[in-house]
Amino acid sequence: MGMNWLAHLAARAEVPVFLAEGEAAPAEYPHLLARMPALRVVDTPRAAAILLVVGTVPKALLPQLHRLHDQLPHPRATVLWQSRNDLSGAKRIDSAEDIGTAIKTIHSDLLADNVESEPDILPDAPPNEWRGVGPHGQGGKGMMGGTPYGRPMAMTAADLRDGLELDTFTADFGPFLPMFPPGLVLKLTLQGDVIQTVAVTHPPFETTEDRGWVLLDLLGLPALAQRKLRGDASGKGSFDRLARLTAARAAIPDGLGRTHDGSDVRARFDHLMSRRDSALDLHLHHTGLDDLLVGLEWHEAMLVLNSFDTASLRTICANTPEPETDDNADDEDDNKEGGMDHGAHAGHM
Repeated sequence: MGMNWLAHLAARAEVPVFLAEGEAAPAEYPHLLARMPALRVVDTPRAAAILLVVGTVPKALLPQLHRLHDQLPHPRATVLWQSRNDLSGAKRIDSAEDIGTAIKTIHSDLLADNVESEPDILPDAPPNEWRGVGPHGQGGKGMMGGTPYGRPMAMTAADLRDGLELDTFTADFGPFLPMFPPGLVLKLTLQGDVIQTVAVTHPPFETTEDRGWVLLDLLGLPALAQRKLRGDASGKGSFDRLARLTAARAAIPDGLGRTHDGSDVRARFDHLMSRRDSALDLHLHHTGLDDLLVGLEWHEAMLVLNSFDTASLRTICANTPEPETDDNADDEDDNKEGGMDHGAHAGHM
């Protein structure tokens, strides 16, 4: 009886939803979801009960979608909104008017045990096979090589700022990170939260989404971000005035993300807050992500990424050179590279 009451109360609460946006997602979907009080979009799949796939995730990114699905705790379910993807047990919704009601009903059925929680898509296996590998059978090789117990060890390299030898971490990030433009996958090498190298694994999807609300959220103004997302301040210049009153612009370092044509995050932020229909005329023929992100801390890099419209960011990604590889590296260097590359078990979102 007690559990029935708990399930009943839980069913009346907001439904925690994690978004996975694919190609050709409905342009209005972020605004529609923001106006649905029964749903709460969360920043991590670990806090979600429903995985909402909006649009179609391309074949190249399906492994990331499957890993994302398996990170949701039980009980869980998947909803496909205007998506051509095929996930076993997922419910398909095409009409925007039905999405809120459908998710609420599915969540209530999950809590009442009327439907079964979705099983894992991927096998329960370590990211790197380690059992019986190496001289001690735990996956390690030598002092720092191999993948001890399935997890590569971080290696040291000189910090870009002061040359200190610090641990480096290399992994794929994206394509479903909430602070990333949808579809974007970057292979980053980090020392702490400072970006050392960047390579583009997958460019962002072609969308017309205004990422201004993400900038506001990153700047510590979630209420104003939601207001922009819902379109509450629709009068001419009204939202621009609200943004100025918060002094959010002053929190953006001067010159951050400056492109070769002279524009920076502050200028692009002003444009996004003014709600102009036309995009900024940026000249990005010689600008790559390596020019913009290397040496920045994580939070600064997120401001830079979200300050561009999708077309501009796709151009910048195309200008980003491939990472250099050393074909003549000896076995010891190969072991070091293997030890610092965590991509095999990272990039879950």
